[in-house]
Amino acid sequence: MATEIERKFIVKGDFTTDVYSSERIVQGYICSEPGRTVRVRIRGEKGFLTIKGPSDDKGLSRYEFEQEIPLADAEQLLKLCEPGAIDKVRHLVRAGKHTWEVDVFHGANEGLVMAEIELASEDEPFEKPDWIGEEVSGDRRYYNSMLTKQPYTQWAKK
Repeated sequence: MATEIERKFIVKGDFTTDVYSSERIVQGYICSEPGRTVRVRIRGEKGFLTIKGPSDDKGLSRYEFEQEIPLADAEQLLKLCEPGAIDKVRHLVRAGKHTWEVDVFHGANEGLVMAEIELASEDEPFEKPDWIGEEVSGDRRYYNSMLTKQPYTQWAKK
């Protein structure tokens, strides 16, 4: 059983000078119930089907199964998804021995920029670049599945 351990942060500064790869991602959810999600994703020219289980109490780790599927199948499955979709560009940035995934959201989530780092254990140390802001790990509002239901552009201004 694969376990995903990741931490999420708001991006507060310019990360673009360190980007080494970028790719558009469009994704939808066949199921986005609390404790289980089934996601369809098109990343570049590839399709993926992902199943995720419930997060632990801290919101840092959970079961994840991901399988590459034919692009044509992913395009058809997106038509079966719940209302709302995620449209973002994922930028990869190295910092220390880790790679950060920085997602710049578009459409209904325009203005939201988040960074994620995957770790081998919950207490693994990592380098935090200057452009990393507030940690939002475990805050369900920032889960992509929730952003399809309550998009960032609809949040009350802080």
